[in-house]
Amino acid sequence: MRPVVVTYQADWPDRAAVLAASLRERLAPLAERVEHIGSTSIPGMAAKDILDVQVSVADLDEAARAFDEPLAGLGFELGPYEFDHVPAHFDHVPAGRDDDPRLWSKRFWSRRGPLGAVNLHVRRRGSPNERLALLFRDWFRAHPDAIAGYAAFKVALSAAVPDIEAYSDIKDPVVDVVIAAAEEWADATAWRP
Repeated sequence: MRPVVVTYQADWPDRAAVLAASLRERLAPLAERVEHIGSTSIPGMAAKDILDVQVSVADLDEAARAFDEPLAGLGFELGPYEFDHVPAHFDHVPAGRDDDPRLWSKRFWSRRGPLGAVNLHVRRRGSPNERLALLFRDWFRAHPDAIAGYAAFKVALSAAVPDIEAYSDIKDPVVDVVIAAAEEWADATAWRP
């Protein structure tokens, strides 16, 4: 499936807020945080018209067991694999990090169709991948002058590649560069998730 990147849609924050409220209600008390993340959470950013939402939990296995039924009721399907059993399926670890890849594990559900496309990332509270998703979002929000360049890159990339896997493989090193700048900003501003 070829990625399609569209201009920023003004309804993304409202759609995400409605979904987050529903997830908080249905996934309580295990869902400690529910956050709109990814490019659709950054005002003015071009993105695929798929909301990314992160749910932070204490225990991934407990959450997976408890979340499957309520998420199915919202039209979500559990991903075809679990992200801490096969090394190729961990979240992307930024270049230069020597973390144990298991720290980057998650559970993943997705929804497509008339209720709106969503990627739901369930990550451990305090994990590096939970933090990175929030740092990426917050750095761009604090640096709106960087949005146009990153958005233009994503639009050009989506037009040049044949599928989502190639898109992700090429985009990941660029995200690593953004994260390097974001980490400096986080240190300078004492940013915390």
